[in-house]
Amino acid sequence: MEVLLLGTGAADGIPNVFCRCETCTDYRLRGELRTPTSVLVDGRLLIDPGPEAPRQVTRYGRDLTGLKAILAGHAHDDHLDPSLLMHRSWVSSAPLEVAGPEPVINITSKWLDPAQRAVRMRPLTAGDQVELAGYQVRALAANHHAFGEALCYWISDGSSALLYLTDTGRLSAATLDSLIGCRADLVLLEETFGYVTDRSEQHHHLHSFAETISELRSRGIVDASSRVVAIHLGHDNPPLGQLRDQLALSGAEALPDGTLIVL
Repeated sequence: MEVLLLGTGAADGIPNVFCRCETCTDYRLRGELRTPTSVLVDGRLLIDPGPEAPRQVTRYGRDLTGLKAILAGHAHDDHLDPSLLMHRSWVSSAPLEVAGPEPVINITSKWLDPAQRAVRMRPLTAGDQVELAGYQVRALAANHHAFGEALCYWISDGSSALLYLTDTGRLSAATLDSLIGCRADLVLLEETFGYVTDRSEQHHHLHSFAETISELRSRGIVDASSRVVAIHLGHDNPPLGQLRDQLALSGAEALPDGTLIVL
């Protein structure tokens, strides 16, 4: 399984163009940019493609001609910009599945010509287990709300497994327990707020991020050979050097946009 991190930032990315905080200034001075979180798996499964997804894909020398499915966590536009499907319809009639919670399906369907048959909509809810683009996918309840249900996902090709956890705050014990027996080779875990602990319970800060990793380890979902990468990083996090030091305490890391991880 090849996992390309198209973007690793929160919805506003880093730097935020309206901000001159220490972190935004650090990124500007170093010439680094984190765009909204999106992931391409094996060139055939696209997760959370927001408005910047087409440029993200092109920036790293890829295309989406082999895309089989799109998987979206919820209906905020940084997780699925439905215009992507309209633009695709101008050049391709190849079959494509779009899967996500009901609000994603409802919003996205409005961008498609009712006569088209190429795109199949697949509504998902927490607890569903489906085959998608050759992967086994489990839908998990996220601690997030976006016009309705929000989901996270466990994705396996039979030999490797990706646990994709964004946007969400602390997961419920029931959700964590539902993953027992589902070891993850790679965990992409959101960490939006850094040291800020009073902003929202629907995203992680560094403390709840560390707690979630501990919970995953206690259930055998994460072990010594699993890799944990922080994603959906917002500018409330400290500058990169400090952030890496904090994440390392939990056995996690921060990687730049464009990183290719091979499992």
